[in-house]
Amino acid sequence: MPITGYSQDNTRSVVMIDRIGHKGMMEMPQEFRPPNALQPESLQFEPYQMIEDLTNRNDLVFLMRHGPTDWSKRDVRGVASTDCVNQRIMTEEGKRQMQDLGLLLSLVQLVPGEIVVSEWCRNQQTLSALTEGINSLNPAFANSIPITTDPSVNLLLSLGGAENVTALRDRVLSWEGDDTGPLLIITHYTNIQELTEFSVYEGEILVLDPKLNGRVLGYLRLASAAPDIGHFDPAVVSD
Repeated sequence: MPITGYSQDNTRSVVMIDRIGHKGMMEMPQEFRPPNALQPESLQFEPYQMIEDLTNRNDLVFLMRHGPTDWSKRDVRGVASTDCVNQRIMTEEGKRQMQDLGLLLSLVQLVPGEIVVSEWCRNQQTLSALTEGINSLNPAFANSIPITTDPSVNLLLSLGGAENVTALRDRVLSWEGDDTGPLLIITHYTNIQELTEFSVYEGEILVLDPKLNGRVLGYLRLASAAPDIGHFDPAVVSD
């Protein structure tokens, strides 16, 4: 199944959608692949049937966990949300992956119409990398939509963080959509699990439907996404 996207010079670029069981895979076109890339990124989504909602609706909510981080350095106890020196931050590879994610979302026209992001450094880094990837095809993107840093989606129960997910739930359920794209909320594993009962990888996006009381319709993530040692059984975490 082909989806037509648009490159920076407004020329068409066809993104192929492959079906593998219940999953769909959006491959990055050859012209956008980095030189000498051993394994070009692709965007994976499940279930495959969600493609109809993804391509036809702007009233969905993308609930995203921050991108891949360096688990050799943990957050210092009581660290402030904006203290990047004393908290776990993204890896350089993670930043590149989030740039690729932004590029892929842009290619298939799944860019958000509004973004809400946690104050934490890894979330702000995710936002920066993601928008850099989107901006590579849509240079005016970051300046054309509302972007809000909101403490209510900070790490749950941490210093300066949310006490519960009530505000997060209210944001999801109050989103009515607009003409530009879904609402993207970049938050944390704990917040997402508490709200949805789903365990998500770093950089993974859950697709929620506010019209169905925030029901999870499925997920979007890079094919390279993997479980991390902080929140998953070590037996399933690859080195």
